[in-house]
Amino acid sequence: MNKFALTLLTVLLPVLVHAETAKGKKSAMPEGFHELKIGDAAPDFDLVGIDEEKHTLKNYEDAELLMVAFLSNHCPTSQAVEGRIKKLLKEFKGKGLKVVAINPNDPAALRPDELGYSKYNDSFPEMKLHGKEQGFTFPYLYDGDTQKTALAYGCLATPHVFIFDKERKLRYQGRLDDSRYADEATVTAPDARNAIEALVEGKAVPVEVTKPHGCSTKWIDKRKQLVADNEKWEKGEVEVELIDSKGIAALRKNDTKKVRLFNVWATWCGPCVEEFPQLVATSRKFGLRDFEFISISMDDPKNVDEVKEFLEKHNAIVPDKLKPSLKAEGRKGNAYVFNEASQEELIKALDPEWPGPIPHTLVVAPGGEVIFRHNGPIDGDELRAKILEHMGRFYQPE
Repeated sequence: MNKFALTLLTVLLPVLVHAETAKGKKSAMPEGFHELKIGDAAPDFDLVGIDEEKHTLKNYEDAELLMVAFLSNHCPTSQAVEGRIKKLLKEFKGKGLKVVAINPNDPAALRPDELGYSKYNDSFPEMKLHGKEQGFTFPYLYDGDTQKTALAYGCLATPHVFIFDKERKLRYQGRLDDSRYADEATVTAPDARNAIEALVEGKAVPVEVTKPHGCSTKWIDKRKQLVADNEKWEKGEVEVELIDSKGIAALRKNDTKKVRLFNVWATWCGPCVEEFPQLVATSRKFGLRDFEFISISMDDPKNVDEVKEFLEKHNAIVPDKLKPSLKAEGRKGNAYVFNEASQEELIKALDPEWPGPIPHTLVVAPGGEVIFRHNGPIDGDELRAKILEHMGRFYQPE
């Protein structure tokens, strides 16, 4: 190989390798994802809204300004900005602003623990319930079946907003503002508002592009990740320990920042067995929050293996987020078998208002305040609603 050829190869080889790597690199975004740039035309859409009507871009042709806001039912950041979007519409009433919200998410691509801030999944029927409860003053459209609109707009997260001028050219895209909290006092950079004000006044938008923050778009191809997540739960092991009334009293005191759900049950108790999947579903729903499900079995302490088998069969494993706090408390798990002869001692330690029969359920806040108690089989939806009501549907400042 002559000197010229060697030099040429030295120059070209890194370029060729980089090109091949780039060619073979799999994009983090699904096929068809398109990132809108400032000045691009608004992509058309044809979507059904919670009003059961079809909506297209043409339906909003009389708007001087159009904000397309990608929102969702489940995301706490998205829920936090709902009130501020309603306020924007009210304040700019008569100035030509219209807002259309679109839910981009595939409801089947959401893990149970991603729903810990909402009563609802991102399905179309549940969008209707959420929109009605929150008093939406703007159309709310569903794109979860095909996600064609989310792909065309380049929706990265909920919330993600796009503001278009009269000619439907993109003038701003990104976050609504810089706060993930519901309290408007926490906003220090109202970027979308600034863009709207500038466009109304015929001025240049001060900041045209910002980075959206919130919950990533739940693309259809994420469903396979859910399969893997469910397999993990199904194969998980449960650590069962014996506990006495003194140990129960210490847990009941709840000197932590976690909400604790206690359930007293037994493998020989029909109603206990029937309701147990609802308790596990509750544990999974709040698996990313400061929440703990503690099961207390009234089985004979000699039958710990049977209790363990039942709990593993029903996937009553400890969520990963909970494990560090258990370790810090010196606990192996959150499943126990009561090992004293007198149930009266358990009643005194856990809940003096418990009449005696099982199943018995008690939910306590940090510090031990009772949020919910119920003797007999529980209604899972009611239980989760009570817990969510206490814990809230927004992120809270520390």
